[in-house]
Amino acid sequence: MRLSRLYTNTALHLHETVSLDDENAHYARSVLRLKNGAYIILFNGCGGEFLGNVVEASRKNVRVTLQEFIERSVESHLKIHIGLGISRGDRMDFSVQKAVELGATKMTPLVTERCVVQFREEKKSQRWLHWQKIIQHATEQSGRTVLPAFDPISTLGEWTGQQQSGLRIFLDPQATLSLAQLSPDGGEVTLLTGPEGGFSNAEREMAISAGFVPVRLGARILRTETASLAALAAVQMLWGDFK
Repeated sequence: MRLSRLYTNTALHLHETVSLDDENAHYARSVLRLKNGAYIILFNGCGGEFLGNVVEASRKNVRVTLQEFIERSVESHLKIHIGLGISRGDRMDFSVQKAVELGATKMTPLVTERCVVQFREEKKSQRWLHWQKIIQHATEQSGRTVLPAFDPISTLGEWTGQQQSGLRIFLDPQATLSLAQLSPDGGEVTLLTGPEGGFSNAEREMAISAGFVPVRLGARILRTETASLAALAAVQMLWGDFK
């Protein structure tokens, strides 16, 4: 039987007994309906995972004794950093979730000129925490033991002004190059995908000046959430662990 996996933001050590935080305790008790003696997998995103035995499942507390450390990794040898132009609601949630499942190493949400989502400063942290939760749950579901890094919300100008690693690619329906015509530098790829309205001409020039290569994903115009998913799958197929 497949065991449920929970991410916990705490240090884990073999043979110790840990108390789950309120959110995880509620999930274990009320959703998974775990009882004393049940087994569960805990991991903290730093690599590997622990087989745990529930020793208390009460209204006040859920405690788990860590019985075995399992050295396991499903990480791709290709390091992928993806800058995601922020899109609306479920589209952005979908893009973040699938980026985790497809093996992204790092993500940065980006505000662009044609971004239809406008953030007041006080809302940025709420939205970032919402996406961080999606990353945690997708990591649990996909069997990853390393939590992808998630940068603060940035503007496109700030992000392209930083030194990005490896082969730098941005998705552009006006481009003539395809991914198959390129090769990664040092096993690292940085992908840039736009929002619903795509990139402005000024943003295209900004990306090119920062060393990003414009690439076309076929002859059709893809929705923003489709483009990021397709690009991640394509680079994993060409240079990553889909081969």
